[in-house]
Amino acid sequence: MGDNRPHHRITQEQLDAVVKRHEMFRNARMGGARAILTNFDLTGLDLGGRDLAHADLTGSVLRRANLAGANLDCCTLFAADIREANLTGASLVKADLRGASLRGADLTGANLVSADLRDGSLAERASDGSLRIVVVESDASPADMQGARLANANLSQAKLSGAVAMHTDFTDAVMRGTKLVRANLRNATLDGAILEGADMSGADVRGASLKGAVLTGAVLVLTELGGADMDGALTDKPAGRPLADLPRPLEEMVKLHADWVGSAGQAGMALDLKGYDLRGATCLSHACLTRLHAPGAILYGVDLSAAQMQVGNLAGADLRGANLAGCDLRGINLTDAQLGNADLSGANLGYLRIDDTRIVRAELAGARLRYARLTGARLVKVNFAGADLSFANLSQADLKGADMTGARLAGARLRREQLAEVEGLKLP
Repeated sequence: MGDNRPHHRITQEQLDAVVKRHEMFRNARMGGARAILTNFDLTGLDLGGRDLAHADLTGSVLRRANLAGANLDCCTLFAADIREANLTGASLVKADLRGASLRGADLTGANLVSADLRDGSLAERASDGSLRIVVVESDASPADMQGARLANANLSQAKLSGAVAMHTDFTDAVMRGTKLVRANLRNATLDGAILEGADMSGADVRGASLKGAVLTGAVLVLTELGGADMDGALTDKPAGRPLADLPRPLEEMVKLHADWVGSAGQAGMALDLKGYDLRGATCLSHACLTRLHAPGAILYGVDLSAAQMQVGNLAGADLRGANLAGCDLRGINLTDAQLGNADLSGANLGYLRIDDTRIVRAELAGARLRYARLTGARLVKVNFAGADLSFANLSQADLKGADMTGARLAGARLRREQLAEVEGLKLP
């Protein structure tokens, strides 16, 4: 860290005793005491899964420590040395990380909601070529930065004003309401990042990649965006054809579609929403949308709960964060659709039987379902070939006969017996 503060070295056994008393304190049990570990040397020690919320670790050395899954909410880590530590899945809600060094630390999937990361610098590409994020002390030079991984981290409401985040990878990070005033994000990767309501006033985002990022409600006053790749980014402007271009009010068209479905095409009219930006639509929940034609539609964050969408065509649609809980999606086409963080809990994505020899199965080949909720969903015979189900919650989902050829399941929540029921996966 480059300072002369004395650090008190303790053993794993001594640390376990301190943490045990802290956990007793957290549970209001007799004999408990808050952990005060200021200026302690905890290099390489194991705190994985432990509860250290509200502990004071000011100035402590946690290099190469295991903090995976630890609860560090409201923890004081001011000026702490956390280089090369394992913080995967850790919770750091409202943690004070001002001036802390996170070089080489792994924060994959960490929760940093409302964390304070000011007064440091986030940056640079590591020597192995990977994109990482760092908080470095003021005398560090960009040449020797060894950053921390922050893939898919939640940085909502975090304070990053003035931070230097050049070449940093924020892919798919959730950054709702994040303070990025005057932040240096040159050449950063923000693909798919959720930046709703983020304050990027005066930020330097030149050369950054914002492909598919969500910038609705973001403050972009004096933001420098020269050379930034905004392909597929969602802003406050319609990303497709606006609702105002519909020939009739959407609610009326939904009713006419229900008549069309109920009369087998003899009355009403089919609903064609191809390429429309449907953000803000409020009449689709519980609606009859069977055979809906909406490839490429923007349905980001839309409430579609309990809708009937059998055999619908939503190929390539943007359904990130959408509510599809309890939907009837049998035989639907969601090829290459974006479903990150969508709620599909209890949805039926099984197949429809046409006759004794033919079925129509749900098509999700190439779909992106990172962090999607599929708890209790019926996924019988679904085609997930090449789909990205990383960190998706598949607990209690019925996966019998599903095709997972080439699918990505890193961090997904499911049981081994579920995997044994699917096709295309080789179990170790």
